[in-house]
Amino acid sequence: MIRFTDRVDAGTQLAERLESLRGQEAVVLGLPRGGVPVAAAVAAALDLPLDVIVVRKLGVPAQPELAMGAIGEDGVRFLNTALIERAGVSPARLDAVERLERAVLDKRVSRFRRGRPRLDLSRKVAVIVDDGIATGATARVACRVARRLGAARVVLAVPVAAAASVRELRAGTEADEVVAVGAPESFSAVGAHYEDFRPTTDDEVAVILDRAWASAHRSAAARTPDPGEDVVVPAGARSLEGHLTLPTGSTAVVVFAHGSGSSRHSPRNQDVARVLEDAGLGTLLMDLLTPEEEFDRANVFDIELLAGRLTAATRWLTGRPDTAEARIGYFGASTGAGAALWAAGAPDSQVAAVVSRGGRPDLAARRLGSVRAPTLLIVGDRDDVVVELNREAQALMTQCESRLVLVHGATHLFEESGTLTEAAGHASDWFVRHLLRPGPAAPP
Repeated sequence: MIRFTDRVDAGTQLAERLESLRGQEAVVLGLPRGGVPVAAAVAAALDLPLDVIVVRKLGVPAQPELAMGAIGEDGVRFLNTALIERAGVSPARLDAVERLERAVLDKRVSRFRRGRPRLDLSRKVAVIVDDGIATGATARVACRVARRLGAARVVLAVPVAAAASVRELRAGTEADEVVAVGAPESFSAVGAHYEDFRPTTDDEVAVILDRAWASAHRSAAARTPDPGEDVVVPAGARSLEGHLTLPTGSTAVVVFAHGSGSSRHSPRNQDVARVLEDAGLGTLLMDLLTPEEEFDRANVFDIELLAGRLTAATRWLTGRPDTAEARIGYFGASTGAGAALWAAGAPDSQVAAVVSRGGRPDLAARRLGSVRAPTLLIVGDRDDVVVELNREAQALMTQCESRLVLVHGATHLFEESGTLTEAAGHASDWFVRHLLRPGPAAPP
C-alpha cells in the first residue's frame, strides 16, 4: 500500500508527477485545510505561486463525513443526487446544511486571504491539490470554481485517491487532467496512507499562505538583494557592533539576541537571518556584549544587562529614518531569549513579536506575566531539561499569545540535520504573521 510520511512528503512526491508544469503560467491551489501543506510543497518544488481555492463538503446529516455534495466560492454548487435520495435527505435539511457550510466557507475565505485578492487564474493552468480523494465531491466543486475564475486548463492532483473516483473524475468534464501518485482499488480512507495525518488547523493554513504571499511580494518588487551594512549601536557608555540588512520595502526588523558576543558572526544566526530576509523581514545581528565583557561569564547570565542592550538597539532603530516606522521583533537564543522576554515585559516595550530558539525564558520569570508581545518558544524535543523550563515559562505568560513548538530529533544547539532549517521556518512564519500585517508598531 502506498504510504507517505506526512503531507509535505506527499507534496514532494506529487511534484515529481507534475514536473511538466514547471515554467508554465500556472497557479497551485490548495484545498483547505489538509490540501494546503501538500500544495505548498508542490508550489515550492516547481517554483509556482500558491493560493487556496475554498470549498466546503456538504455532509449527510446522519453521517457528516459522507459527502452528499459540496459548495465553493462564487456560489458554485455540486450535489450527488443519487446519494441524497438514498440517504433520504429532504430539501429542507439540505438547505440547512448548505446555509451552515456557506457561512463557514465565507468566514474561511476572509481568514485565509486576510484582505488580499485571490491570484488571477485568467488563461492560466489551475493546479488543484488536496491531500487525497475519497468520493471526489469536493474536488469536483473546486474544479468548477477554477473554471468560473477563468482558468484555461484545470489539473486535479492528489497524492492518493480511490481508483473508482479517479476513473469518474477522468471521465467527467470538471478536470482536464487528473494526477495521482497512487490510486488503489481497495480504498478505505485517505488517512490510512499517511504515517502522520494530524489535522491541519486554520492558523497553519493562514501561516503557509502568509509566507507564500510574502515571497511573491518580494519577487514582484524585483529588488536587488541588499548585502546590508555594518553598524554601531550606542548602548549607554558602550558601543555595540552589528550588521543591519533591510530588504527593499521592509516594514519590520528582527533583532537577534544571544547571551555571548558571537551573535553577529554566528553561522547559525546568519542562516536564520537569511530565512527571515527571504520572507521580507529586516534583520539586525548584533553583539550584546563587547569582546572584553564576554570574557566574564557572569555577563552572559546578566539578563537585565542584556535586556538593556536590546532596548537600546530598539531605540536606535526607531531613531533611524529608514526604520523609524518598522515593527520590531526579537529572536533570542539561549540566555538571549531570557533577555528578549525581559525587555518585552517592560511597561514601555515596543517589541511586537518574540521568538525563542532553545532559549532560557525561565531567566526572565519575574517579567513573563507582563509580556504582551506574541511569543513563540522553539525547543528541540531531545533537549529535555530546556523543554520543561519552556513549558513552565509558557504557563506564566498569561498576557500574550504564546506557542511552544518541539522540533523532532533536535538537541539544544539544533546541530542535527535539518533541525535548524525547521526552526528557522517556524520563526519566519511567526514573524511574518505578527510583523508584516497592518497594525500598531507596539502593543497597547
